[in-house]
Amino acid sequence: RKGKRKRVSETNLSSRLRVSRSFHRYTQRYDDFRNMDATTGNGAELESANGSGVSDALPPPPPVIPPNVEPVKVLTEVAVKKNLRVPMARPGFGSKGQKIQLLTNHFGVKVANLQGFFYHYSVALFYDDGRPVEQKGVGRKVLDKVHETYHSDLDGKQFAYDGEKTLFTFGALPSNKMDFSVVLEEVSSASRTNGNASPNGNEEPSDGDRKRLRRPNRSKSFRVEISYAAKIPLQALANAMRGQESENSQEAIRVLDIILRQHAARQGCLLVRQSFFHNDPSNCEPVGGNILGCRGFHSSFRTTQGGMSLNMDVTTTMIIKPGPLVDFVIANQGAKDPFTVDWSKAKRTLKNLRIKVSPSNQEYRITGMSDKPCREQTFEYRPRNAPKNENGESETVEITVYDYFLKERNLELQYSADLPCVNVGRPKRPTYIPLEHCTLIPLQRYTKALNTFQRSALVEKSRQKPQERMNVLSKALKVSNYDAEPLLRSCGISISSNFTQVEGRVLPAPKLKMGRGDELFPRNGRWNFNNKQFVEPTKIDKWAVANFSARCNVRQLVDDLIRIGGMKGIEIAAPFDVFEEGHQFRRAPPMIRVEKMFEEIQSKLPGAPQFLLCLLPERKNCDIYGPWKKKNLTEYGIVTQCMAPVRQPNDQYLTNCLLKINAKLGGLNSMLSVERTPAFTVISKVPTIILGMDVSHGSPGQSDVPSIAAVVSSRQWPLVSKYRASVRTQPSKAEMIESLVKKNGTEDDGIIKELLVDFYTSSGKRKPEHIIIFRDGVSESQFNQVLNIELDQIIEACKLLDENWNPKFLLLVAQKNHHTKFFQPNSPDNVPPGTIIDNKICHPKNNDFYLCAHAGMIGTTRPTHYHVLYDEIHFSPDELQELVHSLSYVYQRSTTAISVVAPICYAHLAAAQLGTFMKFEDQSETSSSHGGVTAPGPVSVAQLPKLKDNVANSMFFC
Repeated sequence: RKGKRKRVSETNLSSRLRVSRSFHRYTQRYDDFRNMDATTGNGAELESANGSGVSDALPPPPPVIPPNVEPVKVLTEVAVKKNLRVPMARPGFGSKGQKIQLLTNHFGVKVANLQGFFYHYSVALFYDDGRPVEQKGVGRKVLDKVHETYHSDLDGKQFAYDGEKTLFTFGALPSNKMDFSVVLEEVSSASRTNGNASPNGNEEPSDGDRKRLRRPNRSKSFRVEISYAAKIPLQALANAMRGQESENSQEAIRVLDIILRQHAARQGCLLVRQSFFHNDPSNCEPVGGNILGCRGFHSSFRTTQGGMSLNMDVTTTMIIKPGPLVDFVIANQGAKDPFTVDWSKAKRTLKNLRIKVSPSNQEYRITGMSDKPCREQTFEYRPRNAPKNENGESETVEITVYDYFLKERNLELQYSADLPCVNVGRPKRPTYIPLEHCTLIPLQRYTKALNTFQRSALVEKSRQKPQERMNVLSKALKVSNYDAEPLLRSCGISISSNFTQVEGRVLPAPKLKMGRGDELFPRNGRWNFNNKQFVEPTKIDKWAVANFSARCNVRQLVDDLIRIGGMKGIEIAAPFDVFEEGHQFRRAPPMIRVEKMFEEIQSKLPGAPQFLLCLLPERKNCDIYGPWKKKNLTEYGIVTQCMAPVRQPNDQYLTNCLLKINAKLGGLNSMLSVERTPAFTVISKVPTIILGMDVSHGSPGQSDVPSIAAVVSSRQWPLVSKYRASVRTQPSKAEMIESLVKKNGTEDDGIIKELLVDFYTSSGKRKPEHIIIFRDGVSESQFNQVLNIELDQIIEACKLLDENWNPKFLLLVAQKNHHTKFFQPNSPDNVPPGTIIDNKICHPKNNDFYLCAHAGMIGTTRPTHYHVLYDEIHFSPDELQELVHSLSYVYQRSTTAISVVAPICYAHLAAAQLGTFMKFEDQSETSSSHGGVTAPGPVSVAQLPKLKDNVANSMFFC
């Protein structure tokens, strides 16, 4: 920011200087004109520069300013720009809770040489004919060759190269601009496919090819320009560890991370940002559809209160199983054989994958598929011994791919003669290869969305118990051998091999209130409703069951539901009827099935039911779910609960369903004992609304699926256990919420107004004086946008309701997508629920803490990283940490503490449920295997249908 402000002010200064210079020139010319006229009496000497005798037309002189008038200063952009909010500093540390000694996967880093500098250079790569190099993956090979060939010219300096256009060295290179030429003997044909090769890549060269191949086979010349860009002092790292972050300190850490990436690249790893994956089959687990979960490691440098640390963690990415290309296509589509494959879909899936072609063993990148099968697909080529025309050139003949392989290569195709060919050439100059000669090479990322079964297989196979994860990380740190990295050595960086010790505190669980005045303290983050009732049970009079061909004993299920409801305090009358789906509709499209079911219900029910129980035919991915929810909530305003029961659901299953049903119908299952009491000082003192905000995006590669923004808000103050949601669509992949304020003339149709009005009406006509915001899903780089764009919009929404209303704000960001884990030394168990850490590995200056509110039953607990960005309410560290901890115990869908505060979980659920309303075309395969990229620009986004008023204020998302 300082750098930015400096640059802006320099720009303004230079523009002011330009103005003053031109004004000075103008007054000089005006004085010359007056003097000349007085001496000569004519303008003969004032000729234009071209000697045409036409005098320059001068504007009139500036007006004389009267002595008593002060000129109005024009405000520059910098002068009117408001002060931007920045993340707040830590006001202190928490002290409540029982102390516990822990280990964390941060490894201490010592920097011995803080007086040195990193030098930043820009890199430009060109072919010998001057064309810029655009292929990815060539840069590292070229720069390695430059380093090897010109070692002495570079003063023996080591490179840290990011693989694209940026290079760093420790200490300066001999010159600010350097040019080098190198020849690479082995450029992979995957990066230089030019469409001139024969279908299998090893044809005798034609006359033209012979000329091209007189230089050594497969060699290529490159020119490399290295130009100085900036200088980064290592002292900036020391400043960052004292909490004085700057652009320089961020750049210095970036350089260190680039060194780690380069180190992994030289070991042949697949790089995914700061995660590295070795080509080791023992690290891969199949998850279905010839997709493998590949285990690797995340490594990145962090500045913390305890100094620099290397954060290292186990991570998993999806890769495509190497092997015959046809096997992947069959498995990916779940087809029986290659002849039942949808090849137009396969074409989208295969684009940009890299293959090795037999028998030549050359590598290519797939650019497409042929329109016709091998037997019919023709191309032109020049046979050996072909007759020559009058120009002396061999004549071309047209031949099918099948015949070419049979006659010219003596290779009979076993099964791919009637299948499309793989194209590895350019669109206008294709190069066709039969499928059976193509093999997928290892370590190729799969970036499409996984189905439900693949996701659950991935979770199952990638989980690790804490002790196992620690052992794997210790081994990985040894194998990485960072101490041998010359660049790290040259700047005096050494990395400890020991896990960092930190002190945590275990906060006590809050007391919960049940029905009939019962209270309890959860044990190990869990409780149950055995022999207990819901704190506010609802009553169900008018309801019915819609059975979409579920295979279960419906009558028994209804009886059990009524019986268990009674035990929990819910009075459930007998249902009006059980509506069975007609056999003729079972194979109809989902919309039709839902439509027909509603026709049946409407024809028989005397009035709108209070509640509908829907029995789904499949347990996962049921396509009736979205249309059914949409019909109920947007057209009829009916609360509905879907079940995908086993033949005979047990009491625990039905109790879990009743938790959801009771919450949806306005009841409460359990609540904090302090709610509605003056003891809950942080909330009950003044009217307080709690917001949970999240944006959910489509699957990777679905570039045209709108993102869905959801904001939930607490209602019926002083409760913190009841919420309602407002959900809107916005342009794909936009992370900032766009509809917080939405001016429509003098009206505001935004999310925040809707929620504030609901709070006012449900809380005895009180406006919230405190607004607590939990924001999910944003990274550190977006904190300033949340603080200065989203928070401004929320303040604007308040002002549009009442100009004189000035509520106070507290803004926190919750992050789950990080790589910090905690372990108990000498124990196989996860850290206990309620464990909080706000020292040593937290930010040197900003207000953040890690909380493990839940009991980690499987795998290793992932803590939630809370960043307190803004606090006008002035909570003490203990008060705030206890509030966050308590909000992990008010989730109505379960009887456990959850890993992140309930408002954020509800925002996820609301976005996910309304996302199923919109039946988007599944275009996840249209992009390349490396993720879809869309052109920037305004996009019209399909809007979500409006919920009926009677369900809009409910916890329909529960």
